[in-house]
Amino acid sequence: MSPTSVSGLSPHPTFPSDRLSHNPDGPVLLVGGYGTVGAELARLASPTWPLLLTGRSEQRGAALAAELDDTTVRRWDLADPEPFTAAVRAVVGVVNDPDDRVLRAAVRAGVPYVDVTRWTARLQRAATLAALLRPTAPVLLSSAWMGGVTSLVAAALADRLGGAERIETAIRWDLADRAGADSVEFMDRLGLDYEVIEDGRRHSVAPLSRPRTVRIGDTPTLVAGIDTPEQFTLPLTLGATTAATRIGFSSRSSTTALLAARHAGFFRWGRGDRWEPARRALLHSPGEGGTALLRTDVASGGRALTATVEDRGGQARLTAVGALLALRRALGTDGAPPPAGVAFPEQTPRPGQVLEDLAALGVTVTVTATGADGRRGTAAAAA
Repeated sequence: MSPTSVSGLSPHPTFPSDRLSHNPDGPVLLVGGYGTVGAELARLASPTWPLLLTGRSEQRGAALAAELDDTTVRRWDLADPEPFTAAVRAVVGVVNDPDDRVLRAAVRAGVPYVDVTRWTARLQRAATLAALLRPTAPVLLSSAWMGGVTSLVAAALADRLGGAERIETAIRWDLADRAGADSVEFMDRLGLDYEVIEDGRRHSVAPLSRPRTVRIGDTPTLVAGIDTPEQFTLPLTLGATTAATRIGFSSRSSTTALLAARHAGFFRWGRGDRWEPARRALLHSPGEGGTALLRTDVASGGRALTATVEDRGGQARLTAVGALLALRRALGTDGAPPPAGVAFPEQTPRPGQVLEDLAALGVTVTVTATGADGRRGTAAAAA
């Protein structure tokens, strides 16, 4: 009897025939494996595992496959009902899976699954669906900012502090950086209020509200609230009574323009297909590359730590780093047994190793202690 029959959950009416199977010696399947983030992940993962890259066009992935060892490319268009069949070691979703097609196929087959592309509502749906399917292999939903890097860093700081009461993240979006269309799809949600927890109380807030200027590294950055999955998961997993994520551009004038668009109601009245190009243009960057930079603050028991995270390879590479660490976690190759069932990145059993793992992958994390007055103290650690 199949897992779907055991759970009583019916197959997807449109995509019922995909057939993945688990082969522990097979390739790692990267769905969307030659997109902006997928290509970065493929380069990071290829020295360790054979890879199978899929997307809408085999031709687009051919050059990347030729660059890497033991890598093949096949077509799997998630909008096309043609069934897909493969025997794989694990699956990483690096492209939006709006109908949970990849998730269903992986869970039904008992294949370890990682996803780094979901905004909060879709992550909540995926967690519910996976639980109903009763997974026999890990399902790691690592869609927090930068493929779960923010959540991993929060877990590392919480481990040092012995807890996490407040977790706040500020992101500096480099306008010179590359960004794929999927990475800015959350722009379509800037007209929708979302739920946060502050001081132990849940309430709804408007996107791009609560602006403030935060020093991220050496740069004061105007940031405002945005809906990200870690604001949903961190209170559940780390017990935070406040979890907030804010974002701002490397150009203060661009952030100011975005806030003005929000105040004018653009993200409410400018919804729908007609205004989609205008919405996407506000964040979709045609740049050739920039630096990923963010700051995470964790406070507990009257103490606080601040981590500044920097990847000069840009946000696509930092997201790929998060995906690689999630893949290691799902396969149990990070030094600890893989998780059972549905998990989130901050539930790592190795929080004390997070900063070392990031440093080994070329990500700089500088940790400083801050006092009760918020002033920066002596360096606690630098990776």
